[in-house]
Amino acid sequence: MPKLNENYLNVQDSYLFAEIARRVKAYEENHPDKAGSIIRLGIGDVTRPLTKSAVEGLHKAVDEQTVSETFKGYGPEQGYEFARKAVADYYARNGVSVDADDVFISDGAKSDTGNITELFAQDNVILVPDPVYPVYVDTNTMDGKKIIYMNGTEENDFLPMPDNNVKADIIYLCSPNNPTGACYNKEQLKAWVDYALANEAVILFDSAYEAFVSEPELPRSIYAVEGAKKCAIEFCSLSKTAGFTGTRFSYTVVPKELVFATSDGKELSLHDMWNRRQSTKFNGTPYIIQYAAAQVFTEQGMSECMENISYYMENARVIAETLRKKNIPFTGGVNSPYIWFKCPNGMESWELFDHLLENIQVVGTPGAGFGVNGKNYFRLTSFGTHEKTKEAMERFDKLF
Repeated sequence: MPKLNENYLNVQDSYLFAEIARRVKAYEENHPDKAGSIIRLGIGDVTRPLTKSAVEGLHKAVDEQTVSETFKGYGPEQGYEFARKAVADYYARNGVSVDADDVFISDGAKSDTGNITELFAQDNVILVPDPVYPVYVDTNTMDGKKIIYMNGTEENDFLPMPDNNVKADIIYLCSPNNPTGACYNKEQLKAWVDYALANEAVILFDSAYEAFVSEPELPRSIYAVEGAKKCAIEFCSLSKTAGFTGTRFSYTVVPKELVFATSDGKELSLHDMWNRRQSTKFNGTPYIIQYAAAQVFTEQGMSECMENISYYMENARVIAETLRKKNIPFTGGVNSPYIWFKCPNGMESWELFDHLLENIQVVGTPGAGFGVNGKNYFRLTSFGTHEKTKEAMERFDKLF
């Protein structure tokens, strides 16, 4: 009889978005006449199609696969050099220096933020914010690691800061934040880098929404802070930036400066460990996807992406305008596609979820799914169409 990883007993039975899908499906089955009127502003999936540059890149790469001279089979597990360089060049245009050799191409920031846990021993202390993207908590729970929480609340603008009385080995930060939409400024990130350096900790920095930052003084990468390459790994993807949620492309930056002592006094490089892990367990992102992504990172490609991002941010404006009209406190919607608001009338978040679904057929995400501090908050996304977003908020306006 096999011995099972019983840490799975400590993971919630249902992933947040699976539970949302279950409840929506049950509602559709019980109210078939209203199923067609449901507006989904919950899961952060995009609705705009791939950009011209991405599609042209896909077509060109597919054509290359049809002839022997340009056919590509297995590629480097770390990613093709042209794709890694395209990422590094993109950083450079945003004022941040990243070595292309430190860039690893993958199929999703969700995958990498979960898989990175393999580099760290079970007895590390993991510090995560609350509320938080559930994957950070669930993957460490599956590993049996000790998790401690820092409170993100209305009082600190959902941007928890270091506490020198708390000792952590691994720190998860996400900015712009999912779910709250809050964004750290450079001084705040420097405080986290200083904390990590002082405590010999590693920051796992999720910058999946960096392209949505509209205020130029806000950092889009933790490497904008001096010293961060000695203490931080950064994750990002094109899922929201370029609509690659179904196309799958991400990148993780693991600087060579990340070297730590082992229990017997030797040194281990996180860069080398991640390279070894990926070489063993990952066969690489498809060539055609990497080629398309490289076109996205060009100035023309990013200009096209920004047109789509502007479209989504107009939706965010509509949502925010409605909440202001109702005097409902919220964060996000400026440097982030998410709007995080306080549940009206003293409701808890799953109560509001059911209330919106039953009365106006609008689906959002209950804050309780992101942690204890989210139980009285709710997340809406701006990834719908203009028409559906406007209609959803008109219904919301009438309901409240």
